Amino acid sequence: MRSFEARGVVITGAAGGLGQALVAAFLQAGARVLALDCNATALAAMQEAMSAQATGHALALTTLVCDITQPQDCDAAIAHAVALWGGVDVLVNNAGISHRSLFADTDPKVIRKVMEVNFFGAVHMTHAALPHIVARRGVVAALSSVAGYAPLLGRTGYCASKHALHGFFDTLRTEVQERGVQVTLICPSFIATGIGAAALGGSGAAATAPRITTGGESAPQDIAQRILAALAQGRTQLLPDRTSRMAWWASRLAPRWYARAMQRRVRTEFEK
Repeated sequence: MRSFEARGVVITGAAGGLGQALVAAFLQAGARVLALDCNATALAAMQEAMSAQATGHALALTTLVCDITQPQDCDAAIAHAVALWGGVDVLVNNAGISHRSLFADTDPKVIRKVMEVNFFGAVHMTHAALPHIVARRGVVAALSSVAGYAPLLGRTGYCASKHALHGFFDTLRTEVQERGVQVTLICPSFIATGIGAAALGGSGAAATAPRITTGGESAPQDIAQRILAALAQGRTQLLPDRTSRMAWWASRLAPRWYARAMQRRVRTEFEK
């Protein structure tokens, strides 16, 4: 079991629902956390809320505004972490955005924006952090999704970005695992965070169709604890809920059945 006591942990998208839950979970495990987000207001509110809990954990939290789509921001964030702790032990690529729109109704610029955040943002941050993580035989984790291994109607760009994470991180694992680095992909289904409400529509404005979920929504605090346990156990992939596990097996053993069932469930989002 890997311990996070006094370890340096960098978390992107830290001001969102799951991001805040991950920050709290790592602090409770004794880690030192650098919380990154592009939303300065939300980041400040999170830091204030953590401090208001009146625990020693808040003293181990540092926040920094960072746009992960900008390589220079990622380099600066990791340099800041190294200045604080002398290195980096864990990187959690959690930041992400979504869109809900049929491809025929979607401006390709929307898909490019989703790829820039979900895929290239993780690539930039991982590239900046990797030498330090290798030096400490640490962990790189990436938040994928059921959409990372199965189709999801009306989310071509989102699925593409998450599928790309699997190709990238599964291959990265083969390059660094013999040097003691753990690479973990986390694939939840639906979590009660703000990502659905913040999804882009086909024009790039906010999506207006209500999000259809399957199997209910998990609490971000529960998913964060499951992620922490998976990283401590050295797992390479985490399917943290019943829906994600069922989708994994169904999409592999009966892909045509899975696609039809998914279409029946989700297509009502886009019926006019």
